[in-house]
Amino acid sequence: MYKWIEILGKAVVSFLDLLGWIASLATHVLVHWPLAKWDPRVIAEQLERVGVQSVFMVSVISAFTGMVMAVQTLDQFLRFGASRYIGGVIALSMIREMSPVLTGIVVAGRVGSSMAAEIGTMKVTEQLDALRAFGLDEYVFVGLPRILASLIMVPILTIYSMVVGTFGGYLYVAVRGVHSLMFRDSIRILVSTYDINGGLIKSLVFGFVIAIVACACGFRAQGGAKGVGETTTLAVVWSNMFILILNYMLSTVLFGGRV
Repeated sequence: MYKWIEILGKAVVSFLDLLGWIASLATHVLVHWPLAKWDPRVIAEQLERVGVQSVFMVSVISAFTGMVMAVQTLDQFLRFGASRYIGGVIALSMIREMSPVLTGIVVAGRVGSSMAAEIGTMKVTEQLDALRAFGLDEYVFVGLPRILASLIMVPILTIYSMVVGTFGGYLYVAVRGVHSLMFRDSIRILVSTYDINGGLIKSLVFGFVIAIVACACGFRAQGGAKGVGETTTLAVVWSNMFILILNYMLSTVLFGGRV
């Protein structure tokens, strides 16, 4: 009994410690970046890593998610004679929920882990200490390009996912006989600019969370290769958890009670 309380207590303390460190790092970067030295070429490199190299995974996952949604919903809509709404329902689901969340999870798993491992390796091999010796703020010099890249590319990938996922759903319903004009008109009726903006707000938050969590975990790495591996795992786990928790909170604020 007491052992479980001890384990739970350690987990809570560890979580609060990490949360505090994430908040501290985010505040430090936001306050010091205007005066810090950083290389724009590094940002360009990170933009490619976060955005361009994630396109294939986002394409596959989004397209098949849209198709699966069509498979699961079309028969029910046909049963109740509501097939004219199928396009709008698929598009609305992708725009509000699926595209921001799936894109965030893909980036967290593919890019967030890479960020954490790279920074963790720099930490355990004392490369960050060398940056500090040259008068550079290692948190801003290393962290800022990754944060900016995530803030820019995750929303762009999310927009791409919205389009690909909706088109994937259309491919299935078109094979089942739903006319393209009916599909398009239902999107026009059910989807508004507010829905798209809400999805993009989510993607901005997720992009920032992924980068700041990955950087925070990387900067805390210690203990050689084993520590870097643990840091990488921790970054992916916490990024995905924060994405799902924040998705519920943002959905409640942005779309709760909205029809």
